[in-house]
Amino acid sequence: MIDRHYRIGYGEDIHRLVEGRPLVLCALPIPYSKGLLGHSDADCALHAVADAILGALALGDIGRYFPDTDPRWANVASRYLLEDVVDMMGDQGYQVENVDVTIFAEEPKLAPYILAMRQKLASLLHIELDQASVKAKTNEGLDAVGQSLAIRSTAIVLLKSQSSPKVR
Repeated sequence: MIDRHYRIGYGEDIHRLVEGRPLVLCALPIPYSKGLLGHSDADCALHAVADAILGALALGDIGRYFPDTDPRWANVASRYLLEDVVDMMGDQGYQVENVDVTIFAEEPKLAPYILAMRQKLASLLHIELDQASVKAKTNEGLDAVGQSLAIRSTAIVLLKSQSSPKVR
Protein backbone atom coordinates (compact mmCIF):
# COMPACT_ATOMS: atom_id res chain seq x y z
CA MET A 1 0.00 0.00 0.00
CA ILE A 2 1.24 3.48 -0.86
CA ASP A 3 1.45 5.84 2.09
CA ARG A 4 -0.23 9.13 1.25
CA HIS A 5 1.20 11.36 3.94
CA TYR A 6 -0.77 14.47 2.92
CA ARG A 7 -4.13 15.00 1.22
CA ILE A 8 -5.80 18.22 0.10
CA GLY A 9 -9.54 18.71 -0.20
CA TYR A 10 -11.84 21.47 -1.41
CA GLY A 11 -15.44 22.12 -0.40
CA GLU A 12 -18.06 24.68 -1.34
CA ASP A 13 -21.63 25.32 -0.21
CA ILE A 14 -24.30 27.98 -0.68
CA HIS A 15 -27.63 28.53 1.05
CA ARG A 16 -30.44 31.04 0.53
CA LEU A 17 -31.04 33.70 3.20
CA VAL A 18 -34.62 33.69 4.53
CA GLU A 19 -36.67 35.28 7.31
CA GLY A 20 -37.44 33.23 10.41
CA ARG A 21 -34.24 31.18 10.63
CA PRO A 22 -31.20 31.79 12.83
CA LEU A 23 -27.92 32.55 11.08
CA VAL A 24 -25.16 30.14 12.09
CA LEU A 25 -21.66 30.18 10.56
CA CYS A 26 -18.78 28.02 11.82
CA ALA A 27 -21.13 26.85 14.61
CA LEU A 28 -21.44 30.44 15.84
CA PRO A 29 -24.86 32.15 16.05
CA ILE A 30 -24.63 35.50 14.23
CA PRO A 31 -27.17 38.21 15.09
CA TYR A 32 -29.05 39.01 11.88
CA SER A 33 -32.63 39.33 10.69
CA LYS A 34 -32.30 36.35 8.34
CA GLY A 35 -30.82 32.88 8.45
CA LEU A 36 -29.82 30.20 5.99
CA LEU A 37 -32.44 27.86 4.52
CA GLY A 38 -31.61 24.18 4.60
CA HIS A 39 -32.53 20.77 5.96
CA SER A 40 -30.06 21.16 8.85
CA ASP A 41 -29.14 24.54 10.36
CA ALA A 42 -27.58 25.22 6.92
CA ASP A 43 -24.19 26.32 8.27
CA CYS A 44 -22.60 26.62 4.82
CA ALA A 45 -19.13 27.18 6.32
CA LEU A 46 -19.13 23.87 8.19
CA HIS A 47 -20.71 22.12 5.20
CA ALA A 48 -17.84 23.33 3.03
CA VAL A 49 -15.29 22.11 5.59
CA ALA A 50 -16.99 18.70 5.84
CA ASP A 51 -17.01 18.39 2.05
CA ALA A 52 -13.33 19.38 1.90
CA ILE A 53 -12.39 16.66 4.39
CA LEU A 54 -14.51 14.04 2.65
CA GLY A 55 -13.07 15.09 -0.72
CA ALA A 56 -9.49 14.83 0.55
CA LEU A 57 -10.26 11.26 1.60
CA ALA A 58 -12.13 10.44 -1.64
CA LEU A 59 -15.24 9.57 0.41
CA GLY A 60 -17.80 11.59 -1.54
CA ASP A 61 -19.74 14.53 -0.10
CA ILE A 62 -21.94 15.29 2.89
CA GLY A 63 -25.12 14.54 0.93
CA ARG A 64 -24.02 10.90 0.80
CA TYR A 65 -23.88 10.64 4.59
CA PHE A 66 -26.47 13.23 5.67
CA PRO A 67 -29.11 13.35 2.91
CA ASP A 68 -31.76 16.06 3.06
CA THR A 69 -34.36 13.33 2.62
CA ASP A 70 -33.50 11.80 6.01
CA PRO A 71 -35.59 13.25 8.86
CA ARG A 72 -32.78 12.48 11.36
CA TRP A 73 -30.87 15.48 9.98
CA ALA A 74 -33.78 17.95 10.00
CA ASN A 75 -32.75 21.13 11.81
CA VAL A 76 -29.68 19.45 13.30
CA ALA A 77 -26.71 21.66 14.14
CA SER A 78 -24.10 21.21 11.40
CA ARG A 79 -21.39 20.88 14.05
CA TYR A 80 -22.73 17.35 14.65
CA LEU A 81 -22.35 16.54 10.96
CA LEU A 82 -18.78 17.84 11.02
CA GLU A 83 -18.03 15.84 14.18
CA ASP A 84 -19.11 12.66 12.35
CA VAL A 85 -16.89 13.59 9.40
CA VAL A 86 -13.95 14.24 11.75
CA ASP A 87 -14.52 10.77 13.22
CA MET A 88 -14.48 9.28 9.70
CA MET A 89 -11.23 11.13 9.02
CA GLY A 90 -9.69 9.69 12.19
CA ASP A 91 -10.85 6.20 11.19
CA GLN A 92 -8.95 6.70 7.91
CA GLY A 93 -5.81 7.61 9.87
CA TYR A 94 -5.75 11.35 9.15
CA GLN A 95 -5.91 14.61 11.06
CA VAL A 96 -6.33 18.19 9.92
CA GLU A 97 -3.06 20.04 9.41
CA ASN A 98 -4.80 23.30 8.50
CA VAL A 99 -8.05 24.64 7.10
CA ASP A 100 -8.81 27.85 5.20
CA VAL A 101 -12.45 28.95 4.97
CA THR A 102 -13.81 31.90 3.00
CA ILE A 103 -17.37 33.10 3.64
CA PHE A 104 -18.96 35.26 0.95
CA ALA A 105 -21.74 37.47 2.33
CA GLU A 106 -22.88 40.96 1.48
CA GLU A 107 -24.69 41.16 4.82
CA PRO A 108 -24.22 40.90 7.71
CA LYS A 109 -20.68 42.18 8.11
CA LEU A 110 -18.74 39.26 9.60
CA ALA A 111 -15.46 40.89 10.65
CA PRO A 112 -16.50 41.17 14.34
CA TYR A 113 -17.12 37.39 14.46
CA ILE A 114 -14.04 36.04 12.67
CA LEU A 115 -11.99 35.23 15.77
CA ALA A 116 -14.89 33.43 17.46
CA MET A 117 -15.57 31.47 14.25
CA ARG A 118 -11.89 30.45 14.07
CA GLN A 119 -12.02 29.33 17.71
CA LYS A 120 -15.15 27.22 17.12
CA LEU A 121 -13.67 25.70 13.97
CA ALA A 122 -10.34 24.88 15.65
CA SER A 123 -12.17 23.23 18.53
CA LEU A 124 -14.35 21.10 16.23
CA LEU A 125 -11.32 19.98 14.20
CA HIS A 126 -9.07 19.40 17.24
CA ILE A 127 -6.43 21.82 15.98
CA GLU A 128 -4.73 24.97 17.23
CA LEU A 129 -6.11 28.41 16.43
CA ASP A 130 -3.23 29.19 14.06
CA GLN A 131 -4.26 26.18 11.95
CA ALA A 132 -7.78 27.53 11.34
CA SER A 133 -8.31 30.47 9.00
CA VAL A 134 -11.66 32.13 8.36
CA LYS A 135 -12.02 35.06 5.98
CA ALA A 136 -15.08 37.08 5.01
CA LYS A 137 -15.59 38.67 1.61
CA THR A 138 -18.43 40.38 -0.22
CA ASN A 139 -19.41 39.79 -3.82
CA GLU A 140 -19.44 43.50 -4.64
CA GLY A 141 -23.18 43.43 -5.38
CA LEU A 142 -22.90 40.62 -7.94
CA ASP A 143 -25.04 37.44 -8.13
CA ALA A 144 -27.28 36.05 -5.36
CA VAL A 145 -24.62 36.59 -2.70
CA GLY A 146 -24.02 40.17 -3.77
CA GLN A 147 -27.76 40.86 -3.70
CA SER A 148 -27.97 39.51 -0.09
CA LEU A 149 -30.08 36.55 -1.20
CA ALA A 150 -27.54 33.89 -0.17
CA ILE A 151 -24.30 33.17 1.66
CA ARG A 152 -21.61 30.98 0.10
CA SER A 153 -18.57 29.37 1.69
CA THR A 154 -15.48 27.65 0.36
CA ALA A 155 -12.96 25.59 2.30
CA ILE A 156 -9.59 24.08 1.59
CA VAL A 157 -8.17 21.55 4.01
CA LEU A 158 -4.79 19.87 4.29
CA LEU A 159 -4.88 16.49 5.99
CA LYS A 160 -1.84 14.75 7.41
CA SER A 161 -1.46 11.05 8.02
CA GLN A 162 -1.28 10.21 11.71
CA SER A 163 1.46 7.68 10.99
CA SER A 164 4.95 8.54 9.87
CA PRO A 165 5.63 8.22 6.14
CA LYS A 166 6.96 4.91 4.90
CA VAL A 167 10.46 4.81 3.46
CA ARG A 168 10.41 3.78 -0.18
